[in-house]
Amino acid sequence: METLLWRPVQLLPVCKFSKHTRRLSAACLLGLKSLQGSHSRGTRSRCGGEPMEKPSASGRAALEESKGLVEDVGVLRGAEGGEVDHQTARKSSSSRSSRKSFRLDYRLEEDVTKSCQDKHGRWTNPWPTWRFPSYTTLLRFLLWDKNHSNIPSNKELLDSELPVMEPYFVQSPDLSESGPGLRVTWLGHATVLVEMDGLNILTDPIFSQRASMFQFLGPKRYRGPPCTVEQLPRIDAVVISHSHYDHLDAGSVASLNQRFGGELRWFVPLGLMDWLTKMGCENVMELDWWEENCVPGHDDVTFVCTPAQHWSKRTALDDNKSLWGSWCVLGPDHRFFFAGDTGYCSSFQEIGRRYGPFDLAAIPIGAYNPRDMMQGQHVDPEEAVQIHQDIQAKQSVAIHWGTFALAYEYYLEPPARLRAALEQKGLKPESFFTLHHGESRLIASQQGDVFD
Repeated sequence: METLLWRPVQLLPVCKFSKHTRRLSAACLLGLKSLQGSHSRGTRSRCGGEPMEKPSASGRAALEESKGLVEDVGVLRGAEGGEVDHQTARKSSSSRSSRKSFRLDYRLEEDVTKSCQDKHGRWTNPWPTWRFPSYTTLLRFLLWDKNHSNIPSNKELLDSELPVMEPYFVQSPDLSESGPGLRVTWLGHATVLVEMDGLNILTDPIFSQRASMFQFLGPKRYRGPPCTVEQLPRIDAVVISHSHYDHLDAGSVASLNQRFGGELRWFVPLGLMDWLTKMGCENVMELDWWEENCVPGHDDVTFVCTPAQHWSKRTALDDNKSLWGSWCVLGPDHRFFFAGDTGYCSSFQEIGRRYGPFDLAAIPIGAYNPRDMMQGQHVDPEEAVQIHQDIQAKQSVAIHWGTFALAYEYYLEPPARLRAALEQKGLKPESFFTLHHGESRLIASQQGDVFD
């Protein structure tokens, strides 16, 4: 869940709470918006080309967003291809250039759910399953609903229940080169490292202690990151699902960009490219639902932005100004699906029909109670299993639980309900598994092993 769920539309930069701090620390930041409308978009994008010119340090997005400045700049789409704002200079030379034409553009088909905007240019959810909580529901959540998370303050107890393990690539860096299989490492919350078909892919990276624009306020991790950005192996691509602070973390983006620079390709939904460029990221590809692109030099692995049911917000004035989505990564030997942050909707069946079956999916299972507050935006474990089936995943890993206190279910309930839902559906427990923080699993290889 995002740190920011909440409706009065003004930004509240200074909040002081006592016993209600955990309940209100997220809510003090931003406001809710009701969402409706329709408008379809789409320009076919191409892969490869030239990186963008790096902006000056004075344009850093961390400073901009602290002032509530998230601007809509022209019609920039990506590091190359598509439409370009004439005021933005681009370098014409790149050793990373590649070209790829895509034969299919599913946005042109009648039976796919297209992204849409309202008359104010804000993105909307087109499904009847979408609903945002009412003012009454929000008020009850903030003031009266009982928080059943019961996260222990005792570190020893947490270490026994939710251990944080040193990842294999920290223990043995020489083993961190991508092999013939597909390997996944859970780094907490919605951050996973996926190694497949010669690429190392990171999802929604957050290595900070708080999911907030400030590191002194907002939801704090109760399980720390198992590694630092400096300890990661080579990262070729990062996929971002949406703009909420627990999925798009300024500190983590800055650290990744400082380490990997223009060699790292960022895949983001529409509306987020400008934010990344202000952070200094050079190699950014911004996509609509059903648009495809690739990492230069790896034309055989296709990244597709696909629908999800959610919303976006980082400041008081940018409600749903950027799109949200899930991601499909389609390689010659393996297929990976990242659900991001989502409520349940019918588009997962569309994704399964077009791109399934998937060798691995990363699907959220936490931050779902109370249901009248969370149902539209966060699946519960039973709905997560339905997504697993809809997209035709051979195996799935559970994400979005056990890291931040974002909702009111007991902190160990999500995996227990997941196991029960799998049993009820007649599915094997290993088909949708959980990992410890920092733990890896090797999939679709001869060894089929688990790395601690």
